[in-house]
Amino acid sequence: MEGTYDRSKRILHLKRIIVTAIITVIIVLTAVCIVLGVRVGQLKEKVKELEAVIAVAGESSDTAAGIYTAGAVEVSSRNTVNAGQLQEDGSQLKQIFLTFDDGPSSNTDRILDILKEYDVKATFFVVGKSGEQAVNAYRRIVAEGHTLAMHSYSHKYNEIYASRESFIADLEQLQEYLYEITGIWPRVYRFPGGSSNVVNNVDMQDLIDYLDESGITYFDWNITAGDAESGSLSPESIMENCLGKIDNVNRGMILMHDASNKNSTVEALPEIIRQIQERGDAVILPVTDRTEPIHHNRKEIED
Repeated sequence: MEGTYDRSKRILHLKRIIVTAIITVIIVLTAVCIVLGVRVGQLKEKVKELEAVIAVAGESSDTAAGIYTAGAVEVSSRNTVNAGQLQEDGSQLKQIFLTFDDGPSSNTDRILDILKEYDVKATFFVVGKSGEQAVNAYRRIVAEGHTLAMHSYSHKYNEIYASRESFIADLEQLQEYLYEITGIWPRVYRFPGGSSNVVNNVDMQDLIDYLDESGITYFDWNITAGDAESGSLSPESIMENCLGKIDNVNRGMILMHDASNKNSTVEALPEIIRQIQERGDAVILPVTDRTEPIHHNRKEIED
């Protein structure tokens, strides 16, 4: 009798162990399913983000360059002038680059409207700005096939040029900010004040070396609209400044500004584009990763 009782206890104990094991397995499997479900949801969201980036890149692949999607940095051949692209008389076409510094602002949208009207692509050396208007402008620049380039996050010379470390921190802040907003990893830069500025506390060559090591190309200019010095410059003066030097260069990197007080620049832009297009010996292009840089220590520098 006692043996039967002990056997029943053992069977009951064994059943409890089995039931406990089954419940444990069910709990573990349920937890795994929940974790996997969350992970799948996250992956789906990531796929959607990547599809959005691909869509933007597809829209701008024939026009914008000097920009890369992070994680897939490749040499681009977008919007480059073929070395054999000649005029009817056999001479080389002039390459003209319209570049805008210090945006985005309300004027950036006005400029983008004009560029769209004339089917022209440009380069925007932007600074770091928050707010819906700025964010939309960054995205529109990319979506409409222009080159999104960097001009510093803060645009505060005393901070940017305080040291090599502060310069790098400012640049990386802007680069990561633009990537977060647009999915584009910019590789084109313009120094605030240009590479020839005299307000820095560091050796500019050290900063240039850093850009080279980071795969970032910097561009100065050899034609200026003159709108940096004065917000009251007339549209006619800006036109004259931009167009008057083109005859003297084979490649013209025109510096303009799209800050909120540069209304005269916006007003002058349509005529500047029209006159360049009507020359017959010039083509307007965005800066690309294959564009030969114009630096202030080169012969192209404006006298």
